[in-house]
Amino acid sequence: MRTRLLSLLLLLSLATATHAQQTANKPDRVKWFQDLGFGMFIHWNVDVSLGTVISHSLAGASDDYVNRYMKELPTFFNPKKFDPDEWATMARLAGMKYVVFTTKHHAGFCMFDTKTTTFNVMNTPFKRDVTKEIIDAFRKQGIAIGLYFSPEDFLFFHQNGIPLGRLQDKRQFPMNNPKLMEYDKAQIKELLTNYGKIDIMFFDGPGDGLREYAWSLQPELVITRDAMNTPEQNIPDKASPRPWEACYTMGTDWQYKPTNDPHKSGTEIINMLIEIRAKGGNFLLNVGPKPNGEIQIEQEALLREIALWNFANGESIYAVKPFPVIRDKDIWFTQSNDERTIYAFIAKKRDDEWKYGQRREFLFPIIEGTAATKVEVLGYGSELVEYVNNFDASIRSVATPLGLAVSAVNGQRFYTNRTWPNAVVLKISNAKFKAPEEKKTSKSGIDGAQ
Repeated sequence: MRTRLLSLLLLLSLATATHAQQTANKPDRVKWFQDLGFGMFIHWNVDVSLGTVISHSLAGASDDYVNRYMKELPTFFNPKKFDPDEWATMARLAGMKYVVFTTKHHAGFCMFDTKTTTFNVMNTPFKRDVTKEIIDAFRKQGIAIGLYFSPEDFLFFHQNGIPLGRLQDKRQFPMNNPKLMEYDKAQIKELLTNYGKIDIMFFDGPGDGLREYAWSLQPELVITRDAMNTPEQNIPDKASPRPWEACYTMGTDWQYKPTNDPHKSGTEIINMLIEIRAKGGNFLLNVGPKPNGEIQIEQEALLREIALWNFANGESIYAVKPFPVIRDKDIWFTQSNDERTIYAFIAKKRDDEWKYGQRREFLFPIIEGTAATKVEVLGYGSELVEYVNNFDASIRSVATPLGLAVSAVNGQRFYTNRTWPNAVVLKISNAKFKAPEEKKTSKSGIDGAQ
């Protein structure tokens, strides 16, 4: 009898532990996410036909504008050049390891096949589940799948007499609105049960009660926004506690903007990637596809420039962590997770700062080398410079009391004119961090020394 009672108590204890509510990302999954480093954000919604800010034009809009938005815009959504395989191939080429797609933005329009509302992509001339096609295409490229979801829903607000806006009325928060909570959960259940394993969830809004529900459906899910710091259009001034993720547009808007939208240069974006990784963050870079489904040419060109840089230097940004000193003047650092390799990013202020075929000398006061230290230029064999005979392109390095001294030639010829504006990366093996010496000084108090 006693044995049976103990067995029953043990089973009850195990059942309780099994059903304990998950309240945080699993640590091993967070580490996995941090090692991905670089991802593609995709903003695409029914209002792309107008080229307006995604969803937010509804906030404070007139009833006529809102009603026409809800009724008329779905009739224009018909992206005849939509090719998610092209998107996914471009993302993989650029070195992006995960994607986050806007399944439902604040407007409430669902870019997936849902039974919760008719305000969805299946009720457009396109009549295809774009979310499913995007997931399938990116999975084929080995890219981790992330879904953006807005708990706030302007269509729901409009139908229930709630002001259209964000975080201004307590009824806009699912925790304060049981009907909204039920509605959101129904959609999250569809997303997390109809499309296989989802790796990442981005809750853009109040996620209390929803993130726990999401984890109950897929415990391995990594929730980024709402469970970690995800600054928009901003990089913290210094290394932040991990995990964190910086979200940036290429131009000035998230969704496709057809007019007056200056884009960042490829060099700016590559330097942002370097800085974010040096500070321990992930970089989620946005594209805004056009109404016809194509990625706009300006953004494709930038992705290809990033792809070229990443093709040569990718190992320096994946499975890495911050170096104890993340920057020395204009040189940024990362280190491999096992601390066996240090990467030094030599950024350029001008295109001609480190010319093709030119040798430069560097002194790294914070790196301690040994006789076994090896230095390489990523993407370059350091054996020759094209068309130049009897040229010594070898790398020289020596450990000195002042730090590791390196002499290297830039032999990367990526463009015909031999001008490449982006950072060159040095890979330093068998070396370690050398803490800067702090010398205490004192000032004489003698008259005249003040």
